[in-house]
Amino acid sequence: MQKHIEEAKTVIKNSSKIVILTGAGISTDSGIPDFRGPNGVWTKNPEAEKASNIRYYTTSPEIRKKNWSLRATGDLWPTVSPNDGHKALARLGDKLFLLITQNVDGLHQLAGTPEEQIVEIHGNTRNVSCLECDYLAPMEEALKRVRKGEEDPHCLICGGLLKSATISFGQSLISEDLLRSEQSIHECDLLMAVGTSLTVGPINRVVPLAHSLGKPIFILNGEPTEYDSLATYLIREDISSMLREIC
Repeated sequence: MQKHIEEAKTVIKNSSKIVILTGAGISTDSGIPDFRGPNGVWTKNPEAEKASNIRYYTTSPEIRKKNWSLRATGDLWPTVSPNDGHKALARLGDKLFLLITQNVDGLHQLAGTPEEQIVEIHGNTRNVSCLECDYLAPMEEALKRVRKGEEDPHCLICGGLLKSATISFGQSLISEDLLRSEQSIHECDLLMAVGTSLTVGPINRVVPLAHSLGKPIFILNGEPTEYDSLATYLIREDISSMLREIC
């Protein structure tokens, strides 16, 4: 393990086009629980996963009302700040070619990673979007309506359903984001997968793509991942402290 840590330090230092894929594990030290881990949100409460499934969300007013209520009171997403892991990745500066995140919390931006270097492959919770038209607005605008008594706010333009600007299960990823992510693997000189189990497709396929292209792969996660066997450097340690040490 220590050998991999020292080797990872060296390869990061010598790399100039690093692509990073992050998952829920990088944000747990900020107070955001992961979803599939032993103490994950969906592990403890499988019903909570329904709000992230587009079929349930669009057909159940009760699921939508509960979801909006939790957002309006702050019980769905706690107020959080970037942790040492986010800050360590931000310090990579010009070494960073692209940061692909499966997270929707916006903590990479708050830590200082420029927006233009980030692909939020699963969207974000900062905005709301209409499922029928191209309406997009800050989340807070919808939450103000909920606090004033609207249990299930609809689009102000066309009357369609509103939801957070996230990609729910059953929705397709934004093709441009997926293409940009895959193209970055062809240009990078190191792929780092951090805090992700690498089970969610199609974005997880960047790892076997990098492997097929002969790119070095660094995997840092608290639990085993789908592609540990492809890792050039495999480290299973605390994410925040390890990133602080090696970046």
